[in-house]
Amino acid sequence: MNTNRLSDSLAKALNDQMTNEAHNAQIYLSYAAWASDKGYDGIANFLFRHSNEERNHMMKFLEYILKRGGKVVVTAIPEPGPDPKSVNDCFEKVFTSEVENTTRIYNIVDMSLQQKDWATWNFMQWFVKEQTEEETMALDLLGKIKKAGGANANDDALYNLDKDLGTTPDDAVLAQDTTVENP
Repeated sequence: MNTNRLSDSLAKALNDQMTNEAHNAQIYLSYAAWASDKGYDGIANFLFRHSNEERNHMMKFLEYILKRGGKVVVTAIPEPGPDPKSVNDCFEKVFTSEVENTTRIYNIVDMSLQQKDWATWNFMQWFVKEQTEEETMALDLLGKIKKAGGANANDDALYNLDKDLGTTPDDAVLAQDTTVENP
């Protein structure tokens, strides 16, 4: 008896996204190691935490595929790419990576809508919200480095930024969560 509830195309897209989440975890891990090596322990801590978050996303995809009766296909994870050249470059790369991931998430949402796979569409809504949060977080990081001087940030500004990111919460405040009482 076939208990698979995923089309071949959706199963492939979900497996590909599972691998992409693992790749994103490697990117954050690589950038965290780079930041730590440069003495930016607060930035490294922030990036290490986000690496773990991406691994959790990978596990959500893996578990969903299994629960829908699909076959999980574990493949090689691409290399994270070269180290950032600066803190500014690091945050620009983070933003670019998150925007690319959002596009991939939206493609799966669109595919599930077209196939009327409402279970997958519903599952993906969590990731739609998560990507809004991830892009907001990345934009906040870019805003902070811009205030610190961007690519020309001096050591004092980078020291303060590093200290700040060591205690920055992992979740960004989203527009849909704000109210007049809680802007």
